[in-house]
Amino acid sequence: MRYASITSRLADLGSGKWTLHIRARQLKASGADIIELTIGEPDLPPDRALLDECQRAMNAGRYRYSNGRGEPGVVAALAEKYRRRRADVTPENILCFPGTQTALFAVMLGLAEAGDGVLVGDPLYATYEGVIRSTGACPVFVPLKPERGFHMQADDLERAVTPDCRVLLLNTPHNPTGAVLTAAEVAAIGEIARRHDLWIVCDEVYEELVFDAAFASPFDNPDLAERTIVVSSISKSHAAPGFRSGWAVGPAEFTRRLLPVSETMLFGQQPFIADMTAYALTHDIDTARQMREAYKRRARRIADGLAKAPGLSVLPPEAGMFALIDVAGTGLSGEAFAWALLEEEGVAVMPGSSFGEAARDFLRMSLTVPDGVIDEACRRIASLAERSTLRRERRA
Repeated sequence: MRYASITSRLADLGSGKWTLHIRARQLKASGADIIELTIGEPDLPPDRALLDECQRAMNAGRYRYSNGRGEPGVVAALAEKYRRRRADVTPENILCFPGTQTALFAVMLGLAEAGDGVLVGDPLYATYEGVIRSTGACPVFVPLKPERGFHMQADDLERAVTPDCRVLLLNTPHNPTGAVLTAAEVAAIGEIARRHDLWIVCDEVYEELVFDAAFASPFDNPDLAERTIVVSSISKSHAAPGFRSGWAVGPAEFTRRLLPVSETMLFGQQPFIADMTAYALTHDIDTARQMREAYKRRARRIADGLAKAPGLSVLPPEAGMFALIDVAGTGLSGEAFAWALLEEEGVAVMPGSSFGEAARDFLRMSLTVPDGVIDEACRRIASLAERSTLRRERRA
């Protein structure tokens, strides 16, 4: 039987990137002592008020068909949220989706197609390449360098641009590195986008999990308004990933053109979840502050816990819920170290190769477990690093 070419383009870009995570879950289900530090799933529950609002809405009959753009209450709440960042935002700039991932897929489908190039930093979130290739476009990788804190540099972006490039996919705060672009960096990147007539799609799902740096976005620059689209959700900010409530915010003409694409995909989100999201956006919910404090503290614990481990170097994140660990000094790649760590020490982390070639010597370690578990994981990671480094020295 014949299949569409998208099945070939995405053949190795789906769950295959999460093979180690899936294996760790299998081992854990069989009773093995596994510390799971793979995915970005907040360890706090959603605020009780959000669950109550969701239940209230369901009991009130808010479970019928919605419309393609989004329920009026949540669209209004989103317009107000982004109007605080740029005064010209109206409901016409908003489209609602079930989560950031769906928003990003639909947005990219509306901007790129076969023959186009989409610029994206490397390392990159594991699904980005699949989102780009699903449209028929090809990723054009911009190196994010460890010595620059994995911040995208305008000069590197300029060198990467080709005549086929149509879109720049930004992610700030960044997953997996935790890098937060500065206002100056965003301005320089935006100038290149203007010069080459690029769309800027900015994934800002970690916006409320910035530790000490100042958050900056191309969306906030009126000179970039005609070319910037933000995607985000309440998954991280309100510890509600399972509710799948996200959005895209962009030029009114863009949302008008994308609306039929969105309606063809799903035609509306669940009204009771929309009501909960509107409540989250219009009330003072403390969840993000609690997570910021916890993740910042745990990142420090990892740095301290591995400071004396041979062959390891921890890169402190500026935001988000992950820390990167450079394992090159142990003589192992990130992939080899991650699998050995699971098999020998019962600790599951993501190999950096799941996030691009530039991260091949790294591990991504989640910060979403209690401090004591972080400490135990560091002890086990250090133990493997000592054995690996010793084996390397013996071979030399």
